[in-house]
Amino acid sequence: MRFLFSIVFISFCLSLNAQHSDQGKVKQQFNGYIDSLKKLSYEVINNPAEPERYNANYTMVKTLVNALKLPNSFNLSFDSLKTISILTSPDRRFRIFSWHVMNQDGSYRYYGTIQMNNPSGKLQMMPLIDHSHEIKKPQDTITTNSGWYGSQYYKIIPVTYGVKTPYYVLLGWKGNNVKSTKKVIEVLSFKDGKAVFGLPVFDGDKEQPHKKRIVFEYNRKVSLLLNYLPREGTIVFDHLAPPDPKMKDRLDLLGPDLSYDGYKLVNGRWKYVADLQLKNQPSEIDADFNDPRKPTKTVINKLK
Repeated sequence: MRFLFSIVFISFCLSLNAQHSDQGKVKQQFNGYIDSLKKLSYEVINNPAEPERYNANYTMVKTLVNALKLPNSFNLSFDSLKTISILTSPDRRFRIFSWHVMNQDGSYRYYGTIQMNNPSGKLQMMPLIDHSHEIKKPQDTITTNSGWYGSQYYKIIPVTYGVKTPYYVLLGWKGNNVKSTKKVIEVLSFKDGKAVFGLPVFDGDKEQPHKKRIVFEYNRKVSLLLNYLPREGTIVFDHLAPPDPKMKDRLDLLGPDLSYDGYKLVNGRWKYVADLQLKNQPSEIDADFNDPRKPTKTVINKLK
């Protein structure tokens, strides 16, 4: 009996040692990938030559995929990558990676992926393929991850009450061109195991009724506040206006007029609210939502 117990005990100890050894190898591999990703992500943003930025980006994509292929990678932290936006849904159902590459002409291309939290620990990933240039009416278009309206996301808002199917609102920055910048209120849901972007859940705005997503375009030289106030259950944003009423159709000339509008969550839908009276007006802390490239100290391609 003692002999049998000894065999079981030794086998158990050997199993534990093997597990610790495997975990150590995974951690070592992961740290190596992170070191490479830090260097590559810096080059993607800061290298002055467009071909070099894209070369670094392609290598970075491969390295990121290799890191995500590690066992139980959903539990590994990528927070040290400061130029890549990484958001985990509050229910830990998924996390979304997003970033951008600036072109020489001042336009942008976006990259990203959705990683699902697979109980088996195996990688379940949905690459985001930017097709912004093909989407002529983004506010009226529902897309999939393979036809993505690219953006770099900085906020995720789950909507689980008052709806048959839970969905997630994403607030995103979308550098556009040398004249204008965009920000986006995106909607992400999942159907039959696939990602769906866009959902007609916005009501009340006469200029943008029943839109699938909300897109703001404004002068590149100014900043737009777009943030979420959880206590109020409201997405708040600057009201945009032209310098002259005659120029209202010139989106590249629009800028904040010191008033605020918003979308308030009511029974699973977002109701437009004009001229919000904020008790505490947004401060400089909101600058974090204006430029996703701030983490690097030396930045060549400056954006707002």
